[in-house]
Amino acid sequence: MTNSSSRDRPGEFALIARVFAPLSKAAPGAFGLTDDAATVALPRGHELVVTTDAIVEGVHFLPRDPPGAIAQKALRVNLSDLAAKGARPLGYLLALSLPGRTGFDWLKEFAKGLAKDQREFGIALLGGDTTATPGPLTIVVTALGVVPKGKMIRRGGAKPGDLVFVSGTIGDAAAGLALLRRKSETPRALIVRYRTPSPRLSLGLALRGVASAAIDVSDGLLADLGHIAQTSQVRISLGADRLPLSPVLRRLRGDPVRAATAGDDYEIAFTAPARKRAAVAKAAAVAGIPVTEIGWVGKGEGVVLLDRRGREIAVARRGYAHF
Repeated sequence: MTNSSSRDRPGEFALIARVFAPLSKAAPGAFGLTDDAATVALPRGHELVVTTDAIVEGVHFLPRDPPGAIAQKALRVNLSDLAAKGARPLGYLLALSLPGRTGFDWLKEFAKGLAKDQREFGIALLGGDTTATPGPLTIVVTALGVVPKGKMIRRGGAKPGDLVFVSGTIGDAAAGLALLRRKSETPRALIVRYRTPSPRLSLGLALRGVASAAIDVSDGLLADLGHIAQTSQVRISLGADRLPLSPVLRRLRGDPVRAATAGDDYEIAFTAPARKRAAVAKAAAVAGIPVTEIGWVGKGEGVVLLDRRGREIAVARRGYAHF
């Protein structure tokens, strides 16, 4: 965290004015964070998509992680939800519960991380709240996005005969966390995947009208595809040998089963009709994001992981669970 404390940071309203109000300048409806609420104008023929996620010190990030990276992760995990829905981000709300040891210097670095991502993703801070807490640092972001009416990609659209895909690679972030817990900072690529995930926004936009169902991979590929299977009332089968692992993870002898049950990937897992295989390839090319076909949808329920011979692999833990 930092050796400074709440004694070196200004009061709540001065903190908002000095650190967070500048992050709202690009949003006229935020009124410089001087009001109790903000206004958001929607493009004609569009509807609002809203998602919220909390990240907690010791659960989603480590106390020694850089404050800017913590800010980016808090924002990006929410943008990843919007990406999986095919939504274009508009802005976000931020609620901070700060322990006494969180000093002003830490908060300034935190705000720099937010400012960097606001420039990258074309969004602005719309409002939020700050409170003190005796517990761990807790950051809650509510992200707002827009989609054409009726075009949000939901969990419940998968049909038997669909194919299953995932963007990017899986398992890198969990490997990065394991390295950090061992006090290692290399391979750097895995650390970056853990600390600053990449929301696949361009891919989500390209998948509108192509994907039948989608979800972002936050708790683990098997666990999250399980939500699609349950909501769509289908059975999803995955080939363990098809799962995309990065070259650096393969060099570390990454296990596909472990990768399939690890969290923090923030890739998009989705289904699409077989006849749209070429459209999926085109969407991936347009977005500049690799996509891998990893399985298929059938009748039944649940998610199974299969070996090369088509035999089910027993998986004791299917993903991260908070409770």
